[in-house]
Amino acid sequence: MDKSATLTWLRRISGDIASVTIKRLEDTLPWYADMPPARRSAVGLVAQAGITSFIQWYEDPTSTPWIAADIFAAAPRELLRSVSLQQTLQLIRVTVEVTEERVAGRGGDLREAILLYSRDVAFAAADVYARAAEARGLWDARLEALVVDSILTGEADEELPSRIAALGWHGHGEVAVLVGTTPPQFDVDLVRRTARKLAVDVLIGVQGSRLVLVIGRARIAGQEPAEGEEEELGFEEIATRLEPSFGPGYVVLGPAVAALVDASQSARAALAGFAVARAWRSAPRPVDADDLLPERALAGDPLAKQTLIERIYRPLQAHSTDLVTTLWSYLDNGRSLEATARELFVHPNTVRYRLKRVSEVIGWDATGPREALILQTALILGSIGAAEQVRRRAPLRRPSR
Repeated sequence: MDKSATLTWLRRISGDIASVTIKRLEDTLPWYADMPPARRSAVGLVAQAGITSFIQWYEDPTSTPWIAADIFAAAPRELLRSVSLQQTLQLIRVTVEVTEERVAGRGGDLREAILLYSRDVAFAAADVYARAAEARGLWDARLEALVVDSILTGEADEELPSRIAALGWHGHGEVAVLVGTTPPQFDVDLVRRTARKLAVDVLIGVQGSRLVLVIGRARIAGQEPAEGEEEELGFEEIATRLEPSFGPGYVVLGPAVAALVDASQSARAALAGFAVARAWRSAPRPVDADDLLPERALAGDPLAKQTLIERIYRPLQAHSTDLVTTLWSYLDNGRSLEATARELFVHPNTVRYRLKRVSEVIGWDATGPREALILQTALILGSIGAAEQVRRRAPLRRPSR
């Protein structure tokens, strides 16, 4: 049979081949039968396009590049998201099997043409999915950068939760922000692999020389760790494990907040701490933003001032004025128990007891040099704030005539 007669015959049976192919798909591929009707119809259009394109290719083999790619143009865009590359290759295999069965006995050249064309279609499918994955990766990177920027600036809007969900964020509960320098050769995949092993989700923002990681727990409280995952760790330990991913310089961890939508609070503290970390000569790496409260307050950070007053000065004032007086005296006397006892006319053991109570009330130990600086800064800010409140409350006096 000559080629023109074969082409005429192929065009006549193409509808039957498409019908048999759809039936075979329903019988052999469970995922196809479970699809909604609209998507099954779209898959059928792709199969029909493949059969029609084969006939056109058989007539003119030089049309391979554009005909093979044109098969997938018949599919709606959402089909790429619902049908995987593996399922697409299964679709091609079933279509080729049915076509081979129908052309059996028509000559080896026709069967060889089917095999060659199916190979080209498989490569075209891989190319379509590769380009879609590349576009998706670029879109995800831009969306992730937008989300991280919204967190850093605190300009969250109603769309932020949906953007976070689109990135596949699975975080549960607390979130913290880690800020440092970007290394010369930054390996994003290494950071994500480390995060998965630590059972945390991570959003990555590269802003020139600054690298920002938004960290959230990916495991629900009480859930057993998966194989290869670590036991639940504190954010300080997580930051220590992620620290090698940063470039040289300081790495600052913001305080934990309740959820990702509140992460801007942690980000503000981390960024403020990163800006002044060099002022602490022996700062560890990573360092908590709250350990840099004195430097942040001196630099004018209102959040640091508020934190020092609310977490140190006011709790001590509310608990006992004796604790405030003892702490002031102890710090003014160079952290000397004897000098403090003489000034207050009490026994040194009384000073020890009161300092212990200070540590119990606020969580900071005045006997250490670094924590003493934090406490002294809090007392200074608290006293200034108290004096301003007294001035505001004082009634205005009319000048005498």
